[in-house]
Amino acid sequence: MAGIAVTVLEASESWGGCVGSHVVAGLSLDSGAESFATRSSAVADLVRELGIGGQIVAPRPGGAWVQLPEGARELPKTGILGIPANPWDPEVRRSLGFLGALRASMDRILPAGLGTSAELTSVSQLVRTRMGKRVLERLVEPVVGGVHSADPALLDVDMVAPGLRDGVLANGSLAAAVAAQRKAARGAGSAPAKAGSAVAGLKGGMHTLIGALVKDLQDRGVVLLTHQRVDGIRKAGTGWQVSAGDSTYDAGRLVVALDGPAAVGLLADSVPALAGLRPEAGPLVSLVTLVVDLPELDSRPRGTGILVAPQTPGIRAKALTHATSKWDWLAGEAGPGTHVVRLSYGRLVGVDGSDGQAASVMDDQSLLSAAVEDASNLLTVPITRADVVDWDVVRWEGALPFAAVGHKQRVAEVRRVCGAVEGLAVVGGWLGGNGLAAVVADTRTQAKKLAHDAASM
Repeated sequence: MAGIAVTVLEASESWGGCVGSHVVAGLSLDSGAESFATRSSAVADLVRELGIGGQIVAPRPGGAWVQLPEGARELPKTGILGIPANPWDPEVRRSLGFLGALRASMDRILPAGLGTSAELTSVSQLVRTRMGKRVLERLVEPVVGGVHSADPALLDVDMVAPGLRDGVLANGSLAAAVAAQRKAARGAGSAPAKAGSAVAGLKGGMHTLIGALVKDLQDRGVVLLTHQRVDGIRKAGTGWQVSAGDSTYDAGRLVVALDGPAAVGLLADSVPALAGLRPEAGPLVSLVTLVVDLPELDSRPRGTGILVAPQTPGIRAKALTHATSKWDWLAGEAGPGTHVVRLSYGRLVGVDGSDGQAASVMDDQSLLSAAVEDASNLLTVPITRADVVDWDVVRWEGALPFAAVGHKQRVAEVRRVCGAVEGLAVVGGWLGGNGLAAVVADTRTQAKKLAHDAASM
């Protein structure tokens, strides 16, 4: 759109990365991202720009649940990363108990600087200090594990919940900061939404976004090349030389859109200062999709899905999405009595040394058996292999960048180093933050800057 000729090199045979698709029981389903956060308009703006704004759909207002050691509870309507805006909301109190809610409510009388003044703070440290252990274990750990596949004790709160610490200082408490962010996201005067509903999707699946985007790029004359795995990047005068197998490409401007370890590995020779900023790889996440013929699930026993507290015995999955309960369009395509459920496996090793990756590295048949058993327990409806019409396992390695404590400072340093190199932009979840909303917004910012720099030369 800025008048620059663009060539895109893709290592695989398909476009979209983690916004992928697969066919299970004749249904075209998302194999990766199946929704986008509505905390910003970044994704919706892109969708409308591509002419498919009419496909944006909200999830069914059934709400989400959390599986605790003693049983399932509804997730609070108002929360960020599971942190409640009001510890005395009925749904919060049922999860925390009276003493847990009482401890969490002390957040209102604690000095605003408590838990927020350190230069670096983890999600766990902030929550435990201000609201206590039960909020952390019963609400935050399941949500963070389900969304980020990580222990909240390892995650930088400034990366996974930007502005939350400043919000505590501005509003006087963590609960008030959460309430303020939720209000800003949904618009003043709106009623609280059910937990899990601060997202939207596309009719037909998020993967339809990729088809629309590819068509738009082709119409604009962009050269899209698959099976071109880049194995070398070299600064060549004022431009760049990129090698992919037997092919070599010369470019005046370069955008590296890869996971962190791969990006730093390719750029290390040309930008030596990046070598010491190589991030850890994200966890391996395995997604098991089951299509079952089971009319008993028509009652949607766990709403749109359920997150699992790490300390819950007997459950290996970290989350389950009841897709036909979440999306009306999919329920219509599947037909009466047919249901799509997706279970997620794989957490990072915790600070206590616990290994949450064990389940994710099982072979496909073992994962299928685990998924059938876990789904039965989580949905409270017995599911057998005979009920499974079709199934598939999709594995995503490094798909969820790990924003460890101090990551915000490392991102700033990567930006500084890359910003000093002519004609270079580096984008991706490891810099912009997890999720489509963060990646799309950050990538547009970086691309505009690169185009502006090119135009000013």
